[in-house]
Amino acid sequence: MREIISHIRTEDWAIQPNEEHQEGVSLMASKFAANFGMAEWGRVLGLLHDKGKEKKAFQQHILKESKKDPLIKVEGDYRHAYVGALIAKVLFPNFHLLMDNVLMGHHRGLYDDGDMKEVLKQQMPDDVTIEKVRADLEIPRLEKSKDIHHLERMLYSCLVDADFLDTEAFMQPEQSRLRGKYDSLTILEEKLEAYMEGLKKNAPDTEVNRIRNEVQNWCIEESANPLGFYSLTVPTGGGKTLASVLWAIKHAIKNGLKRVIVAIPYTSIITQTASVLRNIFGVENVLEHHSNVDHTAFDDKELSQTLKLATENWDYPIIVTTNVQLFESLFSNKPSDCRKLHNIAKSVLILDEVQTLPIEFLGPIIDTFDTLKRVFGVSILFTTASQPKLKGKIQGTNPMVTIDGLSEIHEIVPRSANLHDRLRRVELEFEEFRKNYDEIAEELSQHPRVLCIVNTRKDAKELYSRLPKDGICLHLSRMMCPDHVMDNIDRIKSALKDPSNAIIRVVATQLIEAGVDIDFPVVFRQEAGLDSILQAAGRCNREGKLEMGKAFVFGFQKPLPPGFMAQTNNARIGMGKDHDWFSPEAMEAYFRQLYSRVDSFDKANIKDLLYKPEMQFETAASEFQLIDDDTTSVIVNWKNSMDLVVRLKKDGVAYSLMKALSQFSVNVRKGDIKKLKDAGAIEEVLEGIFVVGDSAFYDKEVGLITDNYWLEESLIV
Repeated sequence: MREIISHIRTEDWAIQPNEEHQEGVSLMASKFAANFGMAEWGRVLGLLHDKGKEKKAFQQHILKESKKDPLIKVEGDYRHAYVGALIAKVLFPNFHLLMDNVLMGHHRGLYDDGDMKEVLKQQMPDDVTIEKVRADLEIPRLEKSKDIHHLERMLYSCLVDADFLDTEAFMQPEQSRLRGKYDSLTILEEKLEAYMEGLKKNAPDTEVNRIRNEVQNWCIEESANPLGFYSLTVPTGGGKTLASVLWAIKHAIKNGLKRVIVAIPYTSIITQTASVLRNIFGVENVLEHHSNVDHTAFDDKELSQTLKLATENWDYPIIVTTNVQLFESLFSNKPSDCRKLHNIAKSVLILDEVQTLPIEFLGPIIDTFDTLKRVFGVSILFTTASQPKLKGKIQGTNPMVTIDGLSEIHEIVPRSANLHDRLRRVELEFEEFRKNYDEIAEELSQHPRVLCIVNTRKDAKELYSRLPKDGICLHLSRMMCPDHVMDNIDRIKSALKDPSNAIIRVVATQLIEAGVDIDFPVVFRQEAGLDSILQAAGRCNREGKLEMGKAFVFGFQKPLPPGFMAQTNNARIGMGKDHDWFSPEAMEAYFRQLYSRVDSFDKANIKDLLYKPEMQFETAASEFQLIDDDTTSVIVNWKNSMDLVVRLKKDGVAYSLMKALSQFSVNVRKGDIKKLKDAGAIEEVLEGIFVVGDSAFYDKEVGLITDNYWLEESLIV
């Protein structure tokens, strides 16, 4: 019998036999799927996934592509992934429907049902043997139709990751050995307890610190409870970040869970949270995973490579990631996105700033929470200072727009603790009359230390331009590249700590609203939803150094643009004026108002695409996009960015280079791209990579300038 080749390692022309590869994948996929009671399914998928490599055409193809036999002729169709599905249909007539797409798509991605059936019309190749696979398979008992697509995607994740890992172990053994180097949760618990004990020894006996200790004690006490849905509703300054991780690690150990995943909506919070956790647990135990992080920046190159590898499958004890990364992966059909999903099973998932969950996707997101808990053994903790309504019936604009929330959410801190009152450090005042930019700028100039948060980049720029520039006056918006933003945030933090800086005025968009640890005595917030207003108020008198800080809510004379911002503001207005705005009762009333203005909780139509036997995986993945982004990323002229662009032009795209350049990029809307093109200011240096290299178009105070001031001045001259 001829030896069936699975992989050829070109460095030494070593061959991995197909039988060996399938056995290796089978063992790993079985281990992964055991976490949700489907080990036998994982084993069978591993044994079948590469049976198509027995095709003569595939054997010719791999010899030609590897250049082991570059002159060999490839006779016929060398595709192999669909063959395993054809065999599954023969061997497991009662079970193959849950295998077909997983096997067929293990390289290409999960198919829409109709496309999958078309591929399955192909004939079984004559040169592939069908050997009996003994397996004791059982169809899992699923309570609800919404579970099936997640179950199939989880099996897909097990197969894909096992396939990648076994292939890597043969093709790149040195790289493979870098995986799995981290401490156990028990050791991480010891590190956290030691760290918190050190904090307590050095902390003064203040009311805030007493409350933080109470919150931590409640978390320790409640961590012994079984799997479920939990919430940690703690006002700003109550120490919920550390308390939530304390609960999560102890809860994971108690319930035999494997890791802690922290999902956060904003990169500014992620960077801060990951830094805190790395300081406690060590960089070798904390994976920060989002588009802006550059793992090659660490001095330890082996550690850098380990972290980069861990982003592929989340095999790490603590993951800090974005909501977008988490949820879009859970609804993806692509191998690279789905590979990590099986490592969400048997974990603790912390959803930070849960009030920011996108309402138009709330239906499938809540359904996913329910499935993760029931089917995949996940405990979920919702943390926020502004807890939204996620339990019970959630009704939109009419009875037809209704979704079922979660059946039960256990609050860790009892409402009787009255934390919102005990941690009250700000008086909230709603200004009665609307004002223009000049009038608001005049108000701000009356306060030596003041932060003003507005809704749009344009408003931030206009208001900043009108402020007096005495003392320290700074601007923050996404017209500035991430490196510039972080520089200014660091400048703000440093300036606030220095009492000799009498004047510090900052105008910012919402990017500073949540998770950025700054403390102003006075905050102004443009009208918005109640959750946004309370987040802004959390930047006021944060450390409680004043008896009471002041937060003012104002409106410009122009109306808010139609859309979500106006919708949230109208929900707040619809509550009326007679509220303790910081109370849980006010937040519940706000979200009732907000939901009653919603026309759909399932914008992507996930229910019709996935909650049925004919699942449309590819279509659903393209529709489930949390960020409706019509912007183009451009590299701007800031610090050494142009030196990096020179390297890019010379050497081409490389991972570390593109990560470095992402810190000097701004996302620009179509209209502004046109302005830059009309000015001749933008260059496409490589396909899809745009650069605004002229320093005249990047201002050191406000960032990218899309209005063509430079060209206008040239024409005047």
